[in-house]
Amino acid sequence: MSFAPIIATKLSLRASQVETVLGLLQEGSTIPFIARYRKDSTGNLDEVQVQQIQDEQKIMVAFTERKTFIEKTITEQGKMTEALQGKIDAANTLLELEDIYLPYKVKRKTKAVVARENGLEPLSDFLLAQSNGLPEEEAAKYFNEKVTTIEEALQGARDIIAENVNENADLRAKMRKFFEDNADMQCKVLADKETEAIKYKDYFDFSEPIYKIPSHRILAILRGFLEGYLRMNIAPIEEDALYLIENQYIKGMNPSSDHIRKAIKDAYRRLLQPSLETEYRTALKQKADEEAINVFAENLRQLLLGAPLGSKRILAIDPGYRTGCKVVCLDEKGELLTTDLIYVHENNRMLDSEYKIKDLVKKFDIQVFAIGDGTAGRETEQFIKKMNLGLPIFLVNEDGASVYSASEIAREEFPDYDITVRGSVSIGRRLMDPLAELVKIDPKSIGVGQYQHDVNQFRLKEKLDQTVISCVNTVGVNLNTASKKLLSYVSGITDAVAENIVQHRKTLSRFSNREELLKVPRLGAKAYEQCAGFLRIPDAVHPLDASAVHPEAYPIVEKMASDLNKTVRELIGNDALLKSIDTKKYVTDQIGVLALNDIVKELQKPGLDPRSELEQFEYANIYSIEDVKVGDILPGQVTNLTRFGAFVDIGVKQDGLVHVSEIANRFISDPGEALKLGQKVQVKVLEVDAVRKRIALSIKQTEMEGKRSEISRPIIKSNPSKYQPNQSINSPEDLSSLNVNDALQALKKKFGK
Repeated sequence: MSFAPIIATKLSLRASQVETVLGLLQEGSTIPFIARYRKDSTGNLDEVQVQQIQDEQKIMVAFTERKTFIEKTITEQGKMTEALQGKIDAANTLLELEDIYLPYKVKRKTKAVVARENGLEPLSDFLLAQSNGLPEEEAAKYFNEKVTTIEEALQGARDIIAENVNENADLRAKMRKFFEDNADMQCKVLADKETEAIKYKDYFDFSEPIYKIPSHRILAILRGFLEGYLRMNIAPIEEDALYLIENQYIKGMNPSSDHIRKAIKDAYRRLLQPSLETEYRTALKQKADEEAINVFAENLRQLLLGAPLGSKRILAIDPGYRTGCKVVCLDEKGELLTTDLIYVHENNRMLDSEYKIKDLVKKFDIQVFAIGDGTAGRETEQFIKKMNLGLPIFLVNEDGASVYSASEIAREEFPDYDITVRGSVSIGRRLMDPLAELVKIDPKSIGVGQYQHDVNQFRLKEKLDQTVISCVNTVGVNLNTASKKLLSYVSGITDAVAENIVQHRKTLSRFSNREELLKVPRLGAKAYEQCAGFLRIPDAVHPLDASAVHPEAYPIVEKMASDLNKTVRELIGNDALLKSIDTKKYVTDQIGVLALNDIVKELQKPGLDPRSELEQFEYANIYSIEDVKVGDILPGQVTNLTRFGAFVDIGVKQDGLVHVSEIANRFISDPGEALKLGQKVQVKVLEVDAVRKRIALSIKQTEMEGKRSEISRPIIKSNPSKYQPNQSINSPEDLSSLNVNDALQALKKKFGK
């Protein structure tokens, strides 16, 4: 059975596009490969759309398997009819299938099952018919050794009716819609739990319609419920729900009607309402999970694609008070050169620490300082600044560095060093290339999530892995320097193959071309097809090996160059020649115009890193929450985005919260509409609670809303400087193309020593 037409309709795509994607996935192609190198086949579908097709296929497979099981079970019971099969065939969701299947499920011994065993089903039919006969007289006909009174008989009949009401698929569909439109999520604090549950104070007496309650409130309430502090239920007004059911069952005023009403109330309270509450609790949890996971994934994407400093010689410091600051020096490739320990918070050791830093800077020709932003980070930054070494200083987010330090990956990389050294190396490398370093850490430990420990952990891992894979393949990977962990996220490469690549690289000393990958054990032709375009070899013999051009397209590029009487190397970067190429002339069965346009674009700037360039940033001269005053306007960096607001680091070890209503002078429902992770902002302090360590901030109230770009210092670039001795320097923008030393030279010339 082909799912393509159904998926295409749901996603508003052409069935042919979906068929193509499903075929490529079936062949073993990965999502990054399909989105990048099979645009012409799929009709230019992006990664998100390809992922949606894959997800919908999984849902359809699960639906089909469940439908087959239900049909088989009912048929084996001998109860399948043409009408019932028609209902099953018409069902479009798992919920509809389960409602149809409910009367045929093998049950435990319910009240209704017992009543049927006692022969009371005909009495229930009599009551449902609602004739003018007296129920009591009819009930007396069903006495036996198990049923000895009229009330026992009538109660058994009502139990059967109640179960029938609960198992009525049409009614359940109506009630489900009624709940969706009218039910509230209500909660109250449990008696004598007010003190323990103080963090849930907002929910001590709370009610909100389920159709509008936001995900973060759902997760907070569920956490309080599971921790035993809150009582929770999901229901509409009971009288309204009963009225809806009675309209379907009550035929008028007759002696049986009261018994039907009693059965309906029992069915609703004992069976239907609890069942639908459980269903909606699950659905709301899934919805909240998915939203929280999506927030986490988007934050992770922005963090992984954060601006890299590039290849610089770095002195990295993991700050500390009592135990000192662990110092490491790294070369341009991130290799560890040396380690040391300094104490910058003890007066009798500061001179010695200054001497060590100056000696290391000189000895290893250090270009940049990287300082962890955790405990003692700002104080260590202050110490380095006072030395006036003229080198840029970056405070680096160290969330997850300790997790990496104690990990198996870190032990493999640095078996002879303790966790403090590994942590310092991670801080330095994170500045150099956030993506390459952060992939070594469990994303849940990076600190950019919302209720990440409360959501479905399998789905969270799946989504975060997809995000990491997308980011790694978007940027591309240097085949000769990438770690095993980074390689394992490349399209088509498994953990085992990544290990084999690293071992093969050690044997070769370095890969000189992409084709050498085919000699790596367990890396076959299919894996090579999937990974080759995402692996870069700078300074390779073949110039395209350093680009995102796939090897399958090399003959086309060579033909383009030949037609222009140029070599491939001469063609690369030559805008005039590249713009003159008529891509339609080079279309093949496999590579169409869309792919060819991508190739020409890549040839203009081969291997271009899509990430932005790094900006240096300085906090205000404050170091603790006690230094923060209401009304202060301060520079800060966005560290986390949630649905209810943005967290901003203002340099005092405690991030402040900008509520979503304080972000912009226009209505926004999602902070992500206006902000990005790592964005530099100006904030106004609205409230400070030093005891609870809470800071309320506003962005929209700052007077410098339009001048955020001035917060940052000139960009530090890893490319060669373009400074000319007679160059005019009139604004910060004029410095943006210079490296640090040349920028200083230019400023000295303009303003004097």
